[in-house]
Amino acid sequence: MVQKFQEYSDWRKGVLSALEQYRSWLSGSELADAAIDQRMARLQERLIDDKLTIAFVAEFSRGKSELINAIFFADYGQRILPSSAGRTTMCPTELLYDESMPPCIRLLPIETRGEALSTSDYKGQHHVWTVLPLNISSGDGMLEAFKQVSLTKTVSIETAKSYGLYDESDPDAALELDENGCVEISQWRHAIVNFPHPLLKEGLIIVDTPGLNAIGTEPELTLNLIPNAHAVLFILAADTGVTKSDIDVWRNHIGSGPGRMVVLNKIDSMWDELRSPEEIERQIAHQVSTVSHILALDEHQVFPVSAQKGLVAKIHKDAPLLAKSRLPALEYALSKELIPSKQEIIRAQLASDLHEIINGQRSVIAARGRNIVDQMLELKSLRGKNNTVIEHMMKRVDVEKKEFDTSLIKMQGTRAVFTKLSTEVYTSLGMEILREEIRKSREDMESSKFSAGLKDAIRTFFAQIKENLMTSNKKIDEISEMMGVMYRKFSTEHGLALTAPMAFSLDKYVQEISKIEAVFQKQFSTMTLLTTSHKVLIQKFFDSVAARVKQSFLQANRDVEAWQKVVMAPLEAQIREHKNQLKNRMQSIQRIHVATDSLEDKIASFDAMQAEIEALKAAMEKFESSLKGALASELTGLKNAA
Repeated sequence: MVQKFQEYSDWRKGVLSALEQYRSWLSGSELADAAIDQRMARLQERLIDDKLTIAFVAEFSRGKSELINAIFFADYGQRILPSSAGRTTMCPTELLYDESMPPCIRLLPIETRGEALSTSDYKGQHHVWTVLPLNISSGDGMLEAFKQVSLTKTVSIETAKSYGLYDESDPDAALELDENGCVEISQWRHAIVNFPHPLLKEGLIIVDTPGLNAIGTEPELTLNLIPNAHAVLFILAADTGVTKSDIDVWRNHIGSGPGRMVVLNKIDSMWDELRSPEEIERQIAHQVSTVSHILALDEHQVFPVSAQKGLVAKIHKDAPLLAKSRLPALEYALSKELIPSKQEIIRAQLASDLHEIINGQRSVIAARGRNIVDQMLELKSLRGKNNTVIEHMMKRVDVEKKEFDTSLIKMQGTRAVFTKLSTEVYTSLGMEILREEIRKSREDMESSKFSAGLKDAIRTFFAQIKENLMTSNKKIDEISEMMGVMYRKFSTEHGLALTAPMAFSLDKYVQEISKIEAVFQKQFSTMTLLTTSHKVLIQKFFDSVAARVKQSFLQANRDVEAWQKVVMAPLEAQIREHKNQLKNRMQSIQRIHVATDSLEDKIASFDAMQAEIEALKAAMEKFESSLKGALASELTGLKNAA
C-alpha cells in the first residue's frame, strides 16, 4: 500500500513538472494571457491539493483502530491508535497532514453541538478547538495523546437531548443512564490529527469513525465524511458475522459500489488447534459466503483478515504469520482498486482542460502563421510594382482595419450584455441569497410543531436552491449562445480560426444537491413521531446540510467566475493577433512606399518569422507529447502486478 501510494505521488509530481514546464514556455513565448495562466495555475493547484480519503466504519469492538494500526502504522513498532476491548474511538477522527501546522491533535468540544453550526463550519474557527502537541519522536507519547479520542464525560439527560445524543423514544434509552440518571457522552465532537506520516504527507486522509450508532447522530459522518470517501472499509467480526445494525448502516449509509469493501476481521478467533487447517478454511469461507449474500456483494469484495496478528507479524517481521493474517490481500486490493481509479479521475479532468488550452494556443500559433504567409505573399506581389499599386494596397488594408474596428465597436455592445448576464448569474447563485434561504428554513423549522412541518421546511429549502441553480444555469446558457454567435461572426467576417466557445453547466451541482437531499430524506423518511430529541437531531442534520450546500455553492461560484474569465479568452487572443497583423501589414507597406529598396529585406525578415512559427509549432508538439506522456504513464508496481 505504501509503495503504491508513493508511485501515485510520483505520478502526480511528474504531471506537475510537465505542467510547470509548459506554463513557463507559454509565458516565454508570449502565448499566455492572464486567463490562460490562471487556468494553468488551477490545474496545478488541483494536483497539489489532491487528497485520497479512506474511511473505516464499524460497530465498536470490531477492530477498526487495530486495522488502521496494522495497515498504516506498523513501522512505528507499536500501536499508535488506542486499541483495546470496548469503545476506543468516541468521536469521528481524521488523520491527515497539513504542513502549515505543527504535529498536533485538534479537538472540537462536544458543547459545540449546542450551536447551529456543523463540524465543517468550525474547521475555520481555530479558537474553538483544543490543541494538544504531538511528540512524534515518542511512540508512547503519541499513544497517550491519541487516547484523547476515547475520553468521555457525564451530562444530564436534558443536556444530552439538547446535543441530539439522547432519544427518549428509544426503548433501550434507559440502559444508557447511570445510577445518577445521567448519560455518558464523548468529551469531543471531532478530532483532527495532524501527523507527518509519509502517506499522510502525500495526501492520504484516514477517517476513523465511532460505533455505528454515531453514524445516525453525527451528521458530518452521514452527509460528508463517508459519502465523500474514495474508499470505505466496513469492518465486521468473523465470530459474530453481520448484525442487524450492520445491515442498516450498510444499506442506508455505505452500500456497494466502487471503493466499498467489507473486512471480516478477527479470523484468528477461528484458529482452533482442535480443528484441521482445512476445517478452519471451510469455516472462514462459509462466513465470507454468508456475509456476501446478506450484503448483496461479490465474495471477492469481502476480505477475511486478522488485523491484530497482521500488526504483530509486521512488527516482529514474521512473514508466515503475516501471510496467515491475510492482511496483504486486503492491502493489495486497496492499492489495486483505489489508487488507479483515483488516478483515472484526476487524469480525465486534467486531460479535458489541457485539450482546450492546447487547442486554443495551437489556433493562436496557426493564426500567426497564416498572417505571416499572407503578409509575405502581399509583399512579394509588390515586386516591380509602382507607387500607385502600393497606395492602392495601403487603402485596402486601411479598409480592412476600419471594418475590423467597426466589428470591435459592435463587440463592445455584446460585451456589455455579457457583463450584465454575468452579473445576473449571481442574483440566484450568490452566497447572500443562499444564507437567506438557510435562515428562512431554520425559522420555519423552529416554528414547526410536527415532523411533517419539519420535513416540509427542508423539502422547500432543497426545491428552492435547486431552482436557484437552474435559474443561474439558464443565464449561463444565454451567455454561451451569445458567445457562440460572436465567435461565428468573427470567424466568418474576418477569417479567424475559432472553434465553439468553452461549454459550461451547473448541472453537476444540481445533481450534487439532489444527492445530499436523498441522504437526508433516507435518514428521516420513516420518522413520524416528533420528540424533542428527534427535532434536535433533524436540526443538527440540517446544519450539516447547510454547510454541505454552502461548499457546493462556493465551488459553483468559483467555477462560474473562472469560466467567465476564460470563455472570451480564445476570441480575445485571436483579435489581438488579427489587430497586430493588420498593424504590421500597414507599417510594412508604408515603409516600402517610402523606400522601395527595403522590400527584399522585409520579405527576408518574414522568412525568418515563418521559421520562428515552425519552431513554435514543433515546441508545442513536444510539450503536448510530454504532457500526454506524463498523464498516460501507469503506476509501475500495479502494472507489473497485472
